[in-house]
Amino acid sequence: MSAAREVIREILECADEKRARACQRYFCTAPGEYEHGDVFVGVPVPRLRAIEKRHRQNLQWEDVEALLQDARHEMRLLAAIHLSERSRRADAAERTRIFDFYLAHSRHFDNWDIVDASAPHVVGAHLLEREKDVLFRLAESSFLWERRIAVVATLGLIRAGHLDTTFELCERLLGDPHDLIHKACGWMLREAGKRDTGRLLAFLEIHAASMPRVELRYALERFPPEVRGRFLHRI
Repeated sequence: MSAAREVIREILECADEKRARACQRYFCTAPGEYEHGDVFVGVPVPRLRAIEKRHRQNLQWEDVEALLQDARHEMRLLAAIHLSERSRRADAAERTRIFDFYLAHSRHFDNWDIVDASAPHVVGAHLLEREKDVLFRLAESSFLWERRIAVVATLGLIRAGHLDTTFELCERLLGDPHDLIHKACGWMLREAGKRDTGRLLAFLEIHAASMPRVELRYALERFPPEVRGRFLHRI
């Protein structure tokens, strides 16, 4: 039995129909919602991480590809977790191969949890000492999740103290139509602000009036009420 088939078997053994129905609602899979048609089997993330850890050494590229192409959400999420964990432990050559594989299969990283579990380590950390052009190309994509990859990947840069890309991307994406990009930008701005509060405040002084409210709220979460109020009243 291939490693992918064994992983799928173990995931399905943990399936929970009640949890799956709750996930279908939480992740907005109804007609007209952003993840219409996604299928859940109802396995929590800690269980997926445990399964991935057991099979980490056996999963080959073709196994990861098979999991990413599976219609069921948890299979794709486990593949994303695997690539992130593999990248964290890889040497430079292997990290490059993982990065290239990730971008070649970016259309399968198609929900916010799948992106968030993988983009910081696979994409962001890899680009730390490299040109960031790929992030700006992804940010211009018509595919929502590639735009989210671009933004959330910068968490890998922020953790190393590199903030320029985050602020530039968030400025470019101020007019994005989707709230999942607004939330991602607000989250990254908040994280960048932990490193440089003054720079975040300067960014907000310029852009608060034109920022989506949810993005501004995310960016301001760490500030006291009087500061939050000062910026929020501008919208």
